[in-house]
Amino acid sequence: MPENWTSSRPGGHVDLHLDLGAEGGRRSRLEAALREAIRSGRLSTGTPLPSTRGLARELGLSRGTVSAAYDQLAEQGYVTTRPGAATRVADVQSHLPPYTPPAATGTPSPAHDLRPGRPDLGAFPTRVWLAATRRVLDRARPEAFGAGDPQGRIELRTALADYLGRTRGVLTTPDRIVITSGYYQAVRLLCRVLSAQGRAVAAVEDPGHNFYRETVRRSGLTTYPLPVDAHGADVTALDAPTHTVFLTPSHHYPTGVPLHPSRRQAVSAWARATGGLMVEDDYDGEFRYDRHPVSALQSLAPDHVVYCGTTSKTLGPALRLAWSVLPSDLVAPFVRAKEEADQYSETLGQLVLADVIATHAYDRHIRAARLRYRRRRELLIDRVSAFPGLTAHGVPAGLHTLVTLPPDGPTETALLTTCATRGLALRGLTELHHTPTADRPGGLLIGFAAPPERGYPAALDALCGVLAEFFADPGAPDRRVPRP
Repeated sequence: MPENWTSSRPGGHVDLHLDLGAEGGRRSRLEAALREAIRSGRLSTGTPLPSTRGLARELGLSRGTVSAAYDQLAEQGYVTTRPGAATRVADVQSHLPPYTPPAATGTPSPAHDLRPGRPDLGAFPTRVWLAATRRVLDRARPEAFGAGDPQGRIELRTALADYLGRTRGVLTTPDRIVITSGYYQAVRLLCRVLSAQGRAVAAVEDPGHNFYRETVRRSGLTTYPLPVDAHGADVTALDAPTHTVFLTPSHHYPTGVPLHPSRRQAVSAWARATGGLMVEDDYDGEFRYDRHPVSALQSLAPDHVVYCGTTSKTLGPALRLAWSVLPSDLVAPFVRAKEEADQYSETLGQLVLADVIATHAYDRHIRAARLRYRRRRELLIDRVSAFPGLTAHGVPAGLHTLVTLPPDGPTETALLTTCATRGLALRGLTELHHTPTADRPGGLLIGFAAPPERGYPAALDALCGVLAEFFADPGAPDRRVPRP
């Protein structure tokens, strides 16, 4: 028998993969293969089988052998036959033992997700995305379904150049933008390029995002801490051999303070004088809730800043779309690194996002999200500030608030442990330090964006219930958040 794979031809019904094995006669092997496919569920109830003539031709069998196999399976109840109609798979799954899925090994989802950096996924603009997808598919040329450009679709890069300039003050052109599969990939690719160029020493904010700090380290760069205070990263502490500094200047992660204007000028001057590079993670720059938006650091020194942005906070991380605005001399090596990593990022999503941005639906979505998140942040600050000893930090921005703990109060570990037992997920401050030690101040990073709109009041009630176990009663008769 020449083939185990059969494909339907004109007039046929389905494509069918069969492993006929090597033992036994031709008819018995065909019967066994079809029986296995039906019992395993690969052929579902009602699926039409190829005609006896077609299957015989594909497998190099006689038509009589196939007909005999079908008849035998019909007698056993695996298929149904009717004169003049296709042979179909019978309902045998309902008579088989019920399938028991394997026990879950992952961490169960929390009842209340207050982890930082997570948007409200229930607010994803589904209708907007669907309408844009229809427009894109309606006008897409055949090449849109082929291999993509390692640098990213020109449509998206053009839309981003306009959007970033208009909303974040970024100075760029489409040829200096590269699309990556998330910010994490952008960091890895950039570190690969920097390492190849001999830029092996990097300063990172302390505290800072531990996941990306470890990514930089694993990429072969040596990191050292840059202290953060009320004015952001202390850039005057940059050591002489430093080649690169990673910053979150618009809204420092995790303290929430912006980089002071004098320090912005100082780090830009450092980069120009030393040839150094600044990596700007604008992870939630769209979400500023007062009248004092902070423009991108990139605008002060475009030839010395790699500006990074993503849709993971504005739309959702599942899109896997991020962008890097690069100095001109880094574009070519960065694109080569992208091509070597995975050739290119998924292209249809890029075209849809370009449409959403170009039609200003992206702006409208972000404005609506700002209103929701600002209200949530205000509720969080109001509730938490009522507990003596707790201090909320940061400007009105982003998707989280840092709350520090009093030195003589409960430990961060005790609070996180209790929160976990109550179904609350949030993060602690200690693990974000460059070198976590016992003398570091403890704190809680509380995200206010992830819970669904109707679930947020219950999440706050649960959080405050835990805090009330450790801190003095705020004394209000009823501080529960009204249900929407």
